Amino acid sequence: MNVIHSTAELEPGPRKVCVAIGVFDGIHLGHQQVIRQTISDALQHDGMAVVITFDRHPSAVVAPAHAPSLIYPLEKRIEVIASLGVDTTCLIHFDKAFSEIPGEQFVRSLATDFKQIQSVCVGRDFCFGHRRSGNLAVLKTLGNSLKFVVHGVASLSLNDQPASSTRIREAIRTGQFYLAGQMLGRPYSLCGWVIEGDRVGRTFGFPTANLDVSHLVMPPTGVYAAHATIGASTHRAVVNLGMRPTLQSPDPRFQVEAHLLDFDANIYGRTMELTFVEKLRDERKFASIDALKEQIRFDITAARALF
Repeated sequence: MNVIHSTAELEPGPRKVCVAIGVFDGIHLGHQQVIRQTISDALQHDGMAVVITFDRHPSAVVAPAHAPSLIYPLEKRIEVIASLGVDTTCLIHFDKAFSEIPGEQFVRSLATDFKQIQSVCVGRDFCFGHRRSGNLAVLKTLGNSLKFVVHGVASLSLNDQPASSTRIREAIRTGQFYLAGQMLGRPYSLCGWVIEGDRVGRTFGFPTANLDVSHLVMPPTGVYAAHATIGASTHRAVVNLGMRPTLQSPDPRFQVEAHLLDFDANIYGRTMELTFVEKLRDERKFASIDALKEQIRFDITAARALF
């Protein structure tokens, strides 16, 4: 899949362009319906299937206090979109200037840059443009004048409720990973870059990989058995999510630390994806470092038994 950063970069040649537009946080089953409709249109008309999305959630710019935590980091979103068979993703930098473009102006600029738009596909409730001035009705009016088809895809329901990013976030926060996975159409995973930590785990004899999970929605604190995927390799792991209360840090902060079983390699700067198998216990404060070390040994034994 090709990734571009402005609509003007697309070079469709004589081919028509079929477009899906959305934030697509999580690329859940509803998002997949939108994107697959676009791919279907492209196949039918020998066109290009193009996804237009943004490098951050629009609320992070227009209403920072109300910006939701994300399900996936950007790299994972792009990876999942590519797996669906899209030709090109246009990843737009969403900043204040872009947020002030009216919806109609944005669509007309697409028509100019893409030359021949065959179809535009969005979620039925999708709004876009300055002050949410663009919606399905606006798209249909523009489609009539600019000669493209508009698809407004209804939300998909699961257990009589919509499969939405909001509902997935709540499932993750409450540890309902199976429910989150049902709505995502794939097992839920927590993804992040491996960053430099304080190396305390190594001094205990249990080295850990610390993940940068900034702006992501977090599962409940605790210790989990998980599969840790790095590139093409998957390893068994024990993962701690929480504040590490026993260590009494002067700057306590939420951390994600993964101890990979039977593994010892430098993976700083790489992406790790954690797929949770089962929660082993809640996070708690121990009376001493030695008691913590003993509990870690129990956790590893319990994880091995699960695997």
